[in-house]
Amino acid sequence: MKAAFYTLGCKVNQYDTQMMSEKFLSAGHTVVGFDDDADIYIINTCTVTQVSDKKSRNMISRVRRAHPNAVIAVCGCFSQVSPEQAAALSGVGIVLGTRNRADILYYVNEYLKTGRQIVDVQSASDIADETISGFSEKTRAILKIEDGCRNFCSYCLIPFARGKIISKPPKQVVSEAAAVAKAGYKEVVLTGIHLSSYGTDLQTVCLADAVKAVADVDGIERIRLGSLEPTVITSDFVEKIASVQKLCPSFHLSLQSGCDKTLKAMNRRYDCRQYENAVRLLRTYFKDCAVTTDVIVGFPGESDEDFKQSCDFIDKIGFAKVHIFPYSKRKGTRAAQMDNQILKSVKQQREKLLCEIEQKNRTEFMSRFVNKTVHVLAERCEGGVCSGFTENYIHVEFGGNSNLCNTVVTVRITRMTDKGLVGEIN
Repeated sequence: MKAAFYTLGCKVNQYDTQMMSEKFLSAGHTVVGFDDDADIYIINTCTVTQVSDKKSRNMISRVRRAHPNAVIAVCGCFSQVSPEQAAALSGVGIVLGTRNRADILYYVNEYLKTGRQIVDVQSASDIADETISGFSEKTRAILKIEDGCRNFCSYCLIPFARGKIISKPPKQVVSEAAAVAKAGYKEVVLTGIHLSSYGTDLQTVCLADAVKAVADVDGIERIRLGSLEPTVITSDFVEKIASVQKLCPSFHLSLQSGCDKTLKAMNRRYDCRQYENAVRLLRTYFKDCAVTTDVIVGFPGESDEDFKQSCDFIDKIGFAKVHIFPYSKRKGTRAAQMDNQILKSVKQQREKLLCEIEQKNRTEFMSRFVNKTVHVLAERCEGGVCSGFTENYIHVEFGGNSNLCNTVVTVRITRMTDKGLVGEIN
């Protein structure tokens, strides 16, 4: 059987797709590209915004038109939250959620036996069956060590899509890290739906313990962390992770707004003062550390003054990069019922203004490294030009050949471009 996969959304979904593809390969099946002819197409969906839902539906329709005789399986956050909508789409034979994807082969075989549509959206009690040994077409491997969220931010459906917090035991985390190291991966990204909550269900470990355990794996040279909450950045936590030399000084610290009034309406669990203290701690312990974030503009009730406060705070922090999202109304969330919904035109204008601040700060951050030496993990080498990322996740291009791929190269930065930095091997 030939299977093809398509992934929408976050790094956790990327991990889940890799896990499912390895299930097929282990059973003797073939995994092909999504544009190739296949017997089954598995679409791993996202529902974080309305645009995500639309992309999921469009991809299902595209497969049905291009491959009318193929089996279509839909899984992930969109089908978990809206299984009826997913099942009603023409051509869909299998609808799964977010916690039973490890059994994808079982459901495919059942469908092939009966020809009857299967809709089985459930919440599993653990993620022990979810393991990988590599990461297709990637130089760094993503390891999901946590799933689920209990924060229930007022704009977000993810707690409904992902369920309660579940952490992988440290032994399994180490085992997966060892497997990808054996496969030649030098860099891993530890990720989760709410990574900061890792270990809260196990009660005997925390995220810092997982970082230290992975650092002890032979062959792993770099460790990155997925998105963190400011509340996890305490003196104790930062002291622990700062002792891990393999941990990259690059931290994605979720913000969403630089206005306390808006943060409260979002049901975020911190204020701007706490956030600023978290950034100060990271920059104290990690030299040249990059702090990146997410920001929502046009949240219901966000006045012009609220937005200005948010912009001033973001400019004050000086992020290495800001991912900016206009607020997306999600049915089933409290924010969708709030008064003073913001016009689309206003959200677009605010997005543009914040992009200007973001670009200025990003340029200032990158300029610090011109005429300095950095270490780059070469990920792509074509036409005599190699590219990759520094420890603090700045994109760098330099001259070289394919022999440098998947090696850490010392590069002296000579100039800056819109895409990142350019240098030469030192």
